[in-house]
Formats: sequence, structure tokens, C-alpha cells
Amino acid sequence: MVTSTAILCLVAWLLPPATGHLWAWMFSLPQNSPDAAALGRRSGGELEEVTPCSPATPCAQDHFCDEHFGLCLPARPAGHYCRHDPHCAHGLVCMFGKCQQPVPPGQDGARCQRDEECGAGGCCARQHGERVCQRRLALSQSCHVPPGGLAFSINQVCPCQAGLVCRPSVPARQ
Repeated sequence: MVTSTAILCLVAWLLPPATGHLWAWMFSLPQNSPDAAALGRRSGGELEEVTPCSPATPCAQDHFCDEHFGLCLPARPAGHYCRHDPHCAHGLVCMFGKCQQPVPPGQDGARCQRDEECGAGGCCARQHGERVCQRRLALSQSCHVPPGGLAFSINQVCPCQAGLVCRPSVPARQ
């Protein structure tokens, strides 16, 4: 009985964090069941053209290849879940799991590979795992040196502006 209680407690502890990931994954799946999609049927019963795809057989324009189901699916509009840029409609990019308008190069939030791409006063740092331009920290902004590990590889902090250093602050005496 102790084993089943321990398993139940473990499941109850793990379920809430996992549900967010499960819902995001489920929303990124095609809206039709795999069987209905393979038969070319929409949820309303009418037929639609479904094209199988693979790396050797690409999809038509405004469609992408869902490699899990091996079917061409329509490109997704802004605000819809995605995993890669080709999942999004023309002119949109997949940032932080959703299709959105791209940020112009060099501005805060634009994709980057090096600090030089972010202009004066900016740096290229990871935000939710994606390298984007961010502002360097100004005087009195909260700063810290991340210890490393997984948290550092997913979210990074820009260094301070020129002439400033990050150090512990001493609370003012009253």
C-alpha cells in the first residue's frame, strides 16, 4: 500500500508542471485526427486535399511538412503554436513557440548571434532559449551573475553598460 501511495503522491506532484507542456504540444498538433487527415476529411465531414510529404517530397506553397504525421499542413497564422519558422505563414517567424511578426534586426527582441548585431548599448543573450537582442543593464538595475547550468543556458542576462559593474548593494541605513 505504501508503494501505491508514493506513486500517487509523485504523480500529483509532477502533473501540474507537465500539463502546461502537454497542452502546448497538443495545440501544436493538427486540428484533425490522424485517421481523418489521412482520409482527407475535415471535422465537418467535407473532403479536403491531403498530400503526404517527406524530406524528399516537399509541400506546396503556404504549407509545411508535419514530419510526425508525414502530411502537408497549412502554414499557421500569427498567434498560433509552432516549432519552427516554416510552420508559420509567409512573413512570420516562430519565436518562443508562437508565430509572430519578426522584430527588425538590431532592435530589442530581434534574433541575433553576436553582440555586434544589437547595436550600441545592446547585447545578444538567450531568452527562453532563443538568442535575442537585449539592452545592457543601466545604473540601479538589478543584476546578478548566473551560476551556470540549465537556467543560464535558457535565460541569460546582459552585462552592465560601459563603466558599470555588477556588485552586491548594501541596504541604506535608516
